[in-house]
Amino acid sequence: MERLCSSPLHENISSALDKHLESIHVVQARRKDEIVNASSRQRHGPPRCQDERVVLALAVGLRALCLATRKVRTVLWCAFQMTLPK
Repeated sequence: MERLCSSPLHENISSALDKHLESIHVVQARRKDEIVNASSRQRHGPPRCQDERVVLALAVGLRALCLATRKVRTVLWCAFQMTLPK
């Protein structure tokens, strides 16, 4: 989009994209933790409290990803509007 308007876009656009990517990485890490926890639970029995913490951390990560996705959609729409010919 920066190439289309031949000038750099606002810094909030790149920061929103960075935040979205960071949120994706957090959710991926939490999901891996959940998978590891589920596989170890099958071998050693159910440690209930730790399992709930892992799922809760995943839910928090998903909430942050949802908020970041909404923000990045709005930011990209604004960037698109800025690149349209007048």
